[in-house]
Amino acid sequence: MFRTALRNVLAHKARLLMTVLAVMLGVAFVSGTLVFTNTISDAFQKSSEKGFTGVDIAIQPHRDGDSDDKGKPGEAPKLTQGLLDKVAKVPGAARATGSVSGFAAISDKHGKLVGEGFNSSGANYYPGADGKDTRYPMTSGRAPKAAGEIALDTRSADRAGYKVGDTVRISVDGPVLEQKVTGVFATDDGNVAAGGSLALFDTATAQKLYAKPGEFSQIDMQAAAGTTQTALKERLDKILPRDAEATTGKKLADDQAAAIARGMDGMKTGMLTFAGISLFVGIFIIANTFTMLVSQRTKELALMRAVGASRRQVTRSVLIEALVVGAIAAVAGLLAGIGIGAGLRALMNGTGATVPDGPLVISPNTILTSLVVGVVVTVLAAWLPGRRAAKIPPVAAMNSVHAVATTRSLVVRNSIGGVLSAAGALLTVVADNESMLGLGAGLLLIGVFVLTPLLSRPLIAAAAPVLRVFGISGKLARQNAVRNPRRTAATASALMIGLTLITGLTVIAGSVQQAIDKMATDAIKADYVISMATRTPLSPDVEKKLAALPDVTATSPLRNSPSRIDGDSEYLTGVNGKTIGSLTKLDFTTGSLAGLSGGKAVVDDDTAKRHGWKPGSSFTATYEDGKQGKLTVSGVYEGNELMKGILLDKATLAPHQTEITDMQVMVKTKAGTSDATKDTLEKALGDNPAIQVQDKKDISESIAKMISLMLNMLYGLLAMAVIVAVLGVVNTLAMSVFERSQEIGMLRAIGLDRKGIKRMVRLESLVISLFGGVLGIGLGVFFGWAAGEQIASSLATYELALPWGRMALFLGLAAVVGVLAALWPARRAAKLNMLSAIKAE
Repeated sequence: MFRTALRNVLAHKARLLMTVLAVMLGVAFVSGTLVFTNTISDAFQKSSEKGFTGVDIAIQPHRDGDSDDKGKPGEAPKLTQGLLDKVAKVPGAARATGSVSGFAAISDKHGKLVGEGFNSSGANYYPGADGKDTRYPMTSGRAPKAAGEIALDTRSADRAGYKVGDTVRISVDGPVLEQKVTGVFATDDGNVAAGGSLALFDTATAQKLYAKPGEFSQIDMQAAAGTTQTALKERLDKILPRDAEATTGKKLADDQAAAIARGMDGMKTGMLTFAGISLFVGIFIIANTFTMLVSQRTKELALMRAVGASRRQVTRSVLIEALVVGAIAAVAGLLAGIGIGAGLRALMNGTGATVPDGPLVISPNTILTSLVVGVVVTVLAAWLPGRRAAKIPPVAAMNSVHAVATTRSLVVRNSIGGVLSAAGALLTVVADNESMLGLGAGLLLIGVFVLTPLLSRPLIAAAAPVLRVFGISGKLARQNAVRNPRRTAATASALMIGLTLITGLTVIAGSVQQAIDKMATDAIKADYVISMATRTPLSPDVEKKLAALPDVTATSPLRNSPSRIDGDSEYLTGVNGKTIGSLTKLDFTTGSLAGLSGGKAVVDDDTAKRHGWKPGSSFTATYEDGKQGKLTVSGVYEGNELMKGILLDKATLAPHQTEITDMQVMVKTKAGTSDATKDTLEKALGDNPAIQVQDKKDISESIAKMISLMLNMLYGLLAMAVIVAVLGVVNTLAMSVFERSQEIGMLRAIGLDRKGIKRMVRLESLVISLFGGVLGIGLGVFFGWAAGEQIASSLATYELALPWGRMALFLGLAAVVGVLAALWPARRAAKLNMLSAIKAE
């Protein structure tokens, strides 16, 4: 039986090729994902380890919960120069270096940001007794020594074209600072390796920008020769204050490596999910292929049964074929996946998303996973056709080439499909959480797949008037499409799954975009919103500069500060109580913004409900400086994604803030929105590339760009499932042509020409593909609506928006799939010799 199975694989190479390709693509997706994520993760981990090469111990502020020992919600413990001098004298310490760092955006010579904005940072150069900071060896020039001087990392200097002596424009929290480049340095900093930038200031300047004079954010220590990290840590623990802690360099590197791994887990899970979808679609093709192979070899299998082969042996022979096919596909998929992983990395570097240098990582786990996935998926998909083949009685099989499904089996299938569909639809409609929605969607999808043979007849019959236009070829195409409903169902379902997901995501994305547009229009009356491009805080000087402009009529910051209320952590938002009413349009259930000053505050409905507040309610807030104040609710408004929380006058909040910064500044102008007004605001802020000046349209467009980017990524990932579905249609048609060789020969003999045969096969493919497309788009719209009901509970402006244009495009895509998939099978059918075909069995 083993030799028979191998012979059958070799005898049906062409018929099994599409199955191999389908499995190979799924495995390639899996192995490519694992190679890519492992390579990126390994590169970042090694890069981060280099960054800790000179750090044996790091002393950092230590926090317990949300507040320090005095109960202040937001104040960080201090690492002073006195503490640095003290730890430097500990036995076994070779060097102690004070570090202070924060955000620093560097502008190139064309006014654009250098590097990845979120990884743009600034730090201090801390010279030792020899006048050098070993962390940052200078490749040219010297280290910064005074205010107005700066050193750049080599990558950023090369990208921007800066050299020693040039003047650079940088921004830390809004206002532009002009600095002279005194040196260029090399660094192993992980953020720089990942495409970011690093600017160095002298210590006094860095402390002024990022902390307070004489304070550091971290103290790095090197152990003397013969002293271990653990021994030095034990000595430091004895002298450090309670609000500081020592951590070994090894633990820091391990923690950062774990954080990188966690960050990659989300990407890995997402990509593997889509790989799983491709493999799931591939299961239909595998099952369909082996079902047709078994059907075509019914007489052969019956003969084997007649000469003594048991049912188990027949099933085993089919599974051995699947094992061989799966093994070949898995190996090919693994090799293709390694290429995909390398290609994705090169693509990231090509698009500017710099990745640290490192080798391509092909772990034993990747190899094992790829091989197991390919073999197991193929064998499992072939098990049911193999089991069905073993059940055919030898005599019945010898008398009939085709085993027709019994009425009982069809009734059972339709009953199961109906129950699953009803249960899935009900769960999807009543779902109040994501888990229930996912379960309902899964059940409904499976139920529709089970019912697809039943649905195929009426839906394909609806295309009869159109097919009549093509004469006898159209009539034969329709009859062929419904001749074997199970086969048609399996073929169409592969395409249905891909289009269901694509349509559902498009419906959700379009509806969310419409909701955000409506929210921006409804909630903001300001002409412009000013913020840092990296969402870091703005200096309060930004609002002062804008308020001083003659064209500006009103400004208000949005200024966040942590607090504790009734034992809970709550953020307070400071605004200009006099102008906020003219800059926002909040829907109040009770009260208003009028007279927002002193101890008055307005709160969103969720916060009010959580604390049981209403207008007139008073509560005590513990500010970030540890002091307490009594606030009175003067209004309750409906919160949204743009504005929510506790709002109070900035004059009430400012005295309690350790550092005053703004997250956003809202601006109203005399002339409203125009290019000239925007230019005026940007020039007032020094044409700073790190600052965004956005009107409502800009806000909507920036969010739309993010949604489009996400959608395009998802389309790209789902494209693999569509490609697998195309292979399924090609495979089914090719095998169907082989199965119907006699019939095609007879059609040719009675007068149907080659062009008519080609048209028949193409129309059959088109009908099957459109059938899958209609089901997929219909299910996608339903799932999009159901998911939208969940989103609407947290996004008040959400309404279902059907993307009719894109849905028509998806249906057109299904038609194109059908036409392309039929090219080879139709050509093959037309080239059949009619006499040889008539004599074929």
